[in-house]
Amino acid sequence: MGALDEGHLDEELEYGVKLGFVELGSDNELETAAIEDAVKVLLQGLGEDSSREGLRKTPLRVAKALREGTKGYRQEVNDIVRGALFPEAGLDGAVGHAGGAGGLVVVRDIDLFSYCESCLLPFKVQCHVGYVPSGQRVVGLSKLSRVADVFAKRLQEPQRLADEVCAALHDSIKPAGVAVTLRCWHIQFPLAERSSTNLSHPTKRDMQGWAQVSVFSRSGVFEHENSDSWGDFSALLKFRGVNMELDPTQSSVSQCWCPSRHQEVPTCNGHSVRNQSNGRISAKQGSAHPAMITAVASILHSLGEDPSRKELVGTPHRFVQWLMNFKRSNMEMKLNGFSFCRMAPQNLNLHNRTGHVGCDRNAVQSELNLPFWSQCEHHLLPFHGVVHIGYFHAEESEVVERPILQSIAHFHGCKLQVQERLTRQIAETVSSIVGGDGVMVVVEANHICMISRGIEKVGSSTATIAVLGQFSTDPVAKAMFLQTVSNSTAPGG
Repeated sequence: MGALDEGHLDEELEYGVKLGFVELGSDNELETAAIEDAVKVLLQGLGEDSSREGLRKTPLRVAKALREGTKGYRQEVNDIVRGALFPEAGLDGAVGHAGGAGGLVVVRDIDLFSYCESCLLPFKVQCHVGYVPSGQRVVGLSKLSRVADVFAKRLQEPQRLADEVCAALHDSIKPAGVAVTLRCWHIQFPLAERSSTNLSHPTKRDMQGWAQVSVFSRSGVFEHENSDSWGDFSALLKFRGVNMELDPTQSSVSQCWCPSRHQEVPTCNGHSVRNQSNGRISAKQGSAHPAMITAVASILHSLGEDPSRKELVGTPHRFVQWLMNFKRSNMEMKLNGFSFCRMAPQNLNLHNRTGHVGCDRNAVQSELNLPFWSQCEHHLLPFHGVVHIGYFHAEESEVVERPILQSIAHFHGCKLQVQERLTRQIAETVSSIVGGDGVMVVVEANHICMISRGIEKVGSSTATIAVLGQFSTDPVAKAMFLQTVSNSTAPGG
């Protein structure tokens, strides 16, 4: 049974038991072990050694994250709402008794994460829920968020998620009507130009370049577009900058919103596979990496899903296709047509540029906001952000072109990584190219593992620094480069 057969209970498993993630003595223990075994198959397919330090506990961490991210299958709405209905009488004969005439209650900006049923990757949800009480009773406000989270913690697509939340609230609290609006962001595949250049607000600039869709679901007094209740609901959302304009095509859009269903998906090796728009997988595509595809199907089964459900038939292939972007590779690194083999700057076909900042002997050249995607080796969840690179170069040497530095960030991102190692590897590679006088690298990233698991720290970001050569002994140059980065990332920069 993998990690559970060790001589003593793994400390992380013990922690999971305390938090209720794992229930020993039940089927949950077997399901967790089955997911661990499947993850080991995936790691092997990526050319990794699951016993190496850094990956040794990855199967257990992934199992815990997936079970936490799909715990909604094991929760019941009535268990949440029961005991949370409170009497609150308003005007006699009013439509919405609890608040007087109207009686609308809206909870806005509920941040959720769910897993896309088409590709098994996480997507972010901003949820707004409104209801009109009836029977002179209201429900505890936190229950609206918790009910929404029950259905978000399942494999989902946006429209079904909205419909299920709406129906569950209507059935459990018996209101005059329920309205649910979702705005969803799906991560794209690791194309550099799609990555973010701002990490300060996860629902605004940081989400640019992600696949987006807005959907709604409504019942009772909200069902008619011109009803007073829908108008009031829309007006209260506009207070938060949410514009609810009904689009009859949204439901069909959400059904195929997953990028893996209709995009040509590039890999780090330069190959690509185009998915059919209907989401079906051809026999030729489906035959690739059969052991990994079978492993993902077993994960779906262990989570409580039916891998043969028509919406999930192509999911194992699409998830494996995503993972293969990060296959371990010893192939020679290519930098825009130039082989990376520790070439001196004068051997590169580069062009001079201006914009550097002068220091005593050399100049500090900087390239900022180089986007990247990578995959966390601890949880097999994506992280993404930007790389800032500064380096010393003498006046007689060539400036390294931005596409070269972008290629370096992309190369090191396209493998299972941790941000600290990624930062160091980029710095060491740049140092080999520019001659080793001095390199400084700052990486800023958002980690999906910080927000799609129990931690749920939406809006958090991580910054790491690697300093080599002259930057280690020249505090003025270091401060100068950091100020340059600050100026570029500040609002309006």
